Amino acid sequence: MFFLKMISRSFSRQFKRRLLIAVTVCLSATVSVAMLGVVFDVGDKLNAELSTYGSNIVVQPKSDAVVSDLYNTGDSAGSASGSSSGSDGGSTSDGSAAADSADPTAFLKESDAQKIKTIFWAFNITNFAPELNIHADAGCVGSGAGSAGSAGTAGASGAAASAAKCKATNVPIVGTWFAKTLHMDSGESTVAGMNGMRSWWKINGTWPKDDSEQAMVGSELAAKLGVNVGDSVTLDKTIAVGADDNTNGGTGKTGKSSTERNRVKVKIVGIFDSGDSDNSAIYMPSIAAQTLANLPNSIDKIEVKALTTPDNDLARKASKNPNALTQDEWETWYCTAYPSSIAYQIEEVLPGAVAKQVRQVAALQGDVLNKTQAVMVLMTVLSLVAAAIAVANLMAASIGERGSELALLKAIGATDGAVSRLMLAETAVISLVGAIAGALLGSGVAQIVGHVVFGSGITMRPMVFVLVFVLLAVTVLVASLSSIRAILGLRPAEVLHGR
Repeated sequence: MFFLKMISRSFSRQFKRRLLIAVTVCLSATVSVAMLGVVFDVGDKLNAELSTYGSNIVVQPKSDAVVSDLYNTGDSAGSASGSSSGSDGGSTSDGSAAADSADPTAFLKESDAQKIKTIFWAFNITNFAPELNIHADAGCVGSGAGSAGSAGTAGASGAAASAAKCKATNVPIVGTWFAKTLHMDSGESTVAGMNGMRSWWKINGTWPKDDSEQAMVGSELAAKLGVNVGDSVTLDKTIAVGADDNTNGGTGKTGKSSTERNRVKVKIVGIFDSGDSDNSAIYMPSIAAQTLANLPNSIDKIEVKALTTPDNDLARKASKNPNALTQDEWETWYCTAYPSSIAYQIEEVLPGAVAKQVRQVAALQGDVLNKTQAVMVLMTVLSLVAAAIAVANLMAASIGERGSELALLKAIGATDGAVSRLMLAETAVISLVGAIAGALLGSGVAQIVGHVVFGSGITMRPMVFVLVFVLLAVTVLVASLSSIRAILGLRPAEVLHGR
């Protein structure tokens, strides 16, 4: 009881000094809780931010992936996505619609694309869009459509004649989904398409509707064709057909082949500015592009946008060879949302496909996350150091002002250890009050930072409060012991256990 009375009396006699200690600890706790709260949640926030700049996983036919790896024609993502360079919101040289003049020769089934939403990490896949990348002539006039001849040479000459009457030749065409509603076998439904994959595009008009003969054209191509929103554009494409069986790319019994000119007329409902080579492309519903190229239910790429965990040593080891993992490593990797584990699970549900992460996005994410966390941890350490120095100075001043009181306590039989423990108890109580207030304020500051920087709140984890209280306790204890030792000339053991 006497001990408690002494503590309460010290608060009343040195209220301002004790209040300064409480404020110092409160400010340190505020900064520490806010920074550590953001540190533990910043990975998901940065991931969500970077995902707005396009896909971070690309799926393509296995043969295309092999060719890409053999000849190093692209990033590790293979035939890259139209948004694999998230830093500038543009396309890689491999992935843009206008980069390659050759049409694909290997395909996946468009009907299989929705299987992506059946993997273990389905809820981490926020969007995806299949693509059929082809080339056609635009703004054509005359009778170029239809059969161009019964023999290959005649077909070629017919195609050349038609192409000569077109405003633009070999135009990149991307057949894709825009906002397609998918109904899963589980009874759930989801919306997938380019609307959510190209959020940085500046669009004059609207997005095309799926399963329609609408399209949107890049700003550069629109200027070349002289079209505006509401105009129509005729697209012509030369396709090879068998002379006898009339199948795409086939040959008849005679061994001869011919070509035909397919024609599709689309209405321009939007003109976009992507800031990259896609400005010379046309985006249209996949069904229209498949009709133009005579490739029903065919796609050559799927862009996937997924919320992922930044790579670590385990993820990098697994990306090289998953079979080299131990059983425990396998389970940890498979059940963690690494880009490589999500890509592996996509390959499991899509036959004949290879899924690879876009390395630029993954590297950028990990690099930015590490730097952001380092800055915030450094700020936390500096705030704790500042708190320790301030508490030590305030303790020293408090002890100096209480010289007569401490002398009286020793005169009536109190040991140096008892006096020291009394001062430690006083500091501990007032520091606890400041730490609790600081923790509450820090939670509020973290939410403000989350909404201002990331547009959403920060999820505060209990371990953040535990860690901050432990760090503050150690900081205040060290500062108090240093001050008491300096004033009374005691060793730390003597302060804690008495003489």
